[in-house]
Amino acid sequence: MKEYLKSKESVMSDLGVTANGLTSSQADSQLQKFGKNKLAEGKKDSLFKRFLLQLADPMIIILIVAAVISAITATFGGEGEGYADVIIIMFVVLVNAILGVYQESKAEKAIEALQEIAAATSKVIRDGKLVEVKSEDIVIGDIVVLEAGDSVPADCRIIESASMKIEESALTGESVPVSKIADIINPLGSDDIPLGDRKNMCYMGSSVAYGRGKAVVVATGMDTEMGKIADALTKAKDEETPLQLKLNQLSKILSFIVLGICLFIFAFDVVRSLIVGDSLTLQSTLSFFMVAVSLAVAAIPEGLAAVVTIVLSIGVTKMSKRNAVIRKLTAVETLGCTQIICSDKTGTLTQNKMTVVEHRGTDEKLLATAMALCCDAELQKDGTVKGEPTEAALVAYADTLGLKKYEIEKTFPRVGEAPFDSGRKMMSTVHKTENGFVQYTKGAPDVVLSLCTSAYLDGTIVPMTDEIRQAIIDSNKEMADKALRVLCAAMRTYKEQPDNEASSLEKDLCYIGLTGMIDPVRPEVVDAIKQCKTAGIRPIMITGDHKDTAVAIAKQLGIIDDNHKAITGSELNKMSDEELDARIEEFSVYARVQPEHKVRIVQTWKRKGMITAMTGDGVNDAPSIKNADIGVGMGITGTDVTKNVADMVLADDNFATIVSAVDEGRRIYDNIRNSIQFLLSSNLSEVLSIFFATLLGFTLFEPVHLLWVNLITDCFPALALGLEKGDPDIMKRKPRDSKEGIFAGGLGADCAYQGIMVTVLTLVAYVLGIVMANGSPMSLKEVFAVNDVTAPFLHQNGMTMAFLTLSMAEIFHSFNMRSRRQSIAKMGSINWYLVGAMALSLFLSTIVIYVPFLSNAFDFAHIDAREYFTALALAFLVIPIVEIVKFIQRK
Repeated sequence: MKEYLKSKESVMSDLGVTANGLTSSQADSQLQKFGKNKLAEGKKDSLFKRFLLQLADPMIIILIVAAVISAITATFGGEGEGYADVIIIMFVVLVNAILGVYQESKAEKAIEALQEIAAATSKVIRDGKLVEVKSEDIVIGDIVVLEAGDSVPADCRIIESASMKIEESALTGESVPVSKIADIINPLGSDDIPLGDRKNMCYMGSSVAYGRGKAVVVATGMDTEMGKIADALTKAKDEETPLQLKLNQLSKILSFIVLGICLFIFAFDVVRSLIVGDSLTLQSTLSFFMVAVSLAVAAIPEGLAAVVTIVLSIGVTKMSKRNAVIRKLTAVETLGCTQIICSDKTGTLTQNKMTVVEHRGTDEKLLATAMALCCDAELQKDGTVKGEPTEAALVAYADTLGLKKYEIEKTFPRVGEAPFDSGRKMMSTVHKTENGFVQYTKGAPDVVLSLCTSAYLDGTIVPMTDEIRQAIIDSNKEMADKALRVLCAAMRTYKEQPDNEASSLEKDLCYIGLTGMIDPVRPEVVDAIKQCKTAGIRPIMITGDHKDTAVAIAKQLGIIDDNHKAITGSELNKMSDEELDARIEEFSVYARVQPEHKVRIVQTWKRKGMITAMTGDGVNDAPSIKNADIGVGMGITGTDVTKNVADMVLADDNFATIVSAVDEGRRIYDNIRNSIQFLLSSNLSEVLSIFFATLLGFTLFEPVHLLWVNLITDCFPALALGLEKGDPDIMKRKPRDSKEGIFAGGLGADCAYQGIMVTVLTLVAYVLGIVMANGSPMSLKEVFAVNDVTAPFLHQNGMTMAFLTLSMAEIFHSFNMRSRRQSIAKMGSINWYLVGAMALSLFLSTIVIYVPFLSNAFDFAHIDAREYFTALALAFLVIPIVEIVKFIQRK
């Protein structure tokens, strides 16, 4: 029901309420019918459910199955050592799940924050008396009494307004309080009126900045505009980021590959056993299972989730030092591929502080004095100004000229006034002077100028002529064309104190001058917009302000250079989704929009496959922030609602901070991709080593060996790769395609040849380990016939050398991964984290071989120095081999 298009009498009649308000019984009845004036709470997942969701990952499930099989093997095989596998595997699973639950950042608090915005108590008229009730007990039909400073408790139709202005920036994005009226509004040919132009309505979550009034409640709870925002928040889905999607795809692919290889190896072992005539016992079947489990453990990069999480966490810490507070880890990499940034104007691109930027008049100090005295804003001793934003700007303007209002008022005390009235569009104040009294009038230039019969020019009062009047009109137009809010000041002197009637005061005025004010742009944002464009990111302004103002600000920032690139919410309403899809790229500025428009704009860009960010500070930004791929809230001016649904919060409210966050996001994604390549090539070498060893009929590694390599040896270098410095031209590249797969750009082929390379070196190390321990030459047939039953010492020696070569080859290979194509000799900088990771991994690998209780648990031999350094030399070969391949690839 569009109450703003109806008269106040009609609305009250429809609601069955009189000027005396509802009776107590009517209020109780309405409360039973419509419920409390509260916002519905969103459903929350329990901590236990979130934990279980972490365990639902296919790779985690395979690990759990591996642990169960290990437990069965240990139980039936009577081997106590088998339980070590179970403990290690389950430890990995639990740590990953706990990390996931801990780092997850949900937006359920948004609804609670919305509830806090709603007023706690309100004054209403019931049974003909003014009473104070809890805001949640207000019902449709209640008549609310509003005064300056009050919060509006529900959506209301105004029935009485005495110069009432309401601050609605949280809902509409408009920085200036809106003057409210009780009259019916003419939609001027349209069938609806934008929320920001409904001057006879007031909405839950807004507040009275000036004046007083009465309003009848027409909507409560979830039916209010604030309720629609809350509803949009609960319906908005938390979508997975591009990296999450790719890792999930990789997880599924690996799972199918692992299951396929495991089944093949198990079947192969069973068939081979039957062919050679061995009896198929429970013990042999379980040993075949353990080989399959080894493969599963080898194929799954257990450390991948932890590495990605930790690299992102380190990135988050670095970003926080740059004033970008990340609330959701995955937001870091999403920033790296952001293509569209939809930004709210007020408080984000601008300072949310009306400021006088231009003036016209020959005596600036007189102009500033008139403007400061003819308003109700007050300058505080600490230099801040309290009051309605427009008037506060005038007082601050006078202060910049050395005219402190509290001092001027001592010289010119106010003795009378005609308050501002939306009908007159001006206000007047009378002040005592040494020689009598002076009246200052400020208001809309066209109205005030029409009452002027003289002008103050160059220290002299001269009669108003058509020439002077036209010059003033031209000045007014010039400033208005720049989207400045223009006010005119005039004066009149008296020997005796005049009465306070506006009709007798506001005539025969003397023109003083004009002031033009605007909510100015943040100076640093201009450069940030340029950097965005250089980085292939398109900035979009979305605001509740008027089109002229929005266009002027957008041109100043460099967002647009043509007025045709701007569109209003009303024009947007007339477009179908299909038409908007076709024309969305034409527009860079959206003015007079409502919350649902913002969501629609974000969703349209997303339908076009664009990774979209939305920045903002008001409640009206919250739904679109949650719907965007990455939501950016403002830390200082932002509402709790916005901050709670945002993926990232700017601690300094600086749009330019987003640019440095994008830079960091791109660097982190590149590094994570290098880490993934390193881990996958390492895991591939493990899978191929186990696979070929099984085909040849010997056991190369046990599951616990592979877990050690994956979690201890591989994780540290992978983390160090995540700390590499970014390329110098990282912000000159276009955003990467979010659909680009992990293996794009030849990464898959690189993983394949590097995995085969390490596999060959590992198998060679196994063979050399047996031959060197044997002390005399052996044929390959004799080497492959060695196992833990026929020659346990030789088998242990070969397995130990293979383990050392595999773990150290992967360490050395991490240096290759600092750059996919560039030679490590030409890298310039040294990654000391990687050097430290190499030293630590070598130390730990050495300890697990030579510390008795560890080597016994891992079934390792204490290899001698000659064997030890032979294994290291084999491992080091990965660097020259990859360098040769890189050289060929560069050619």
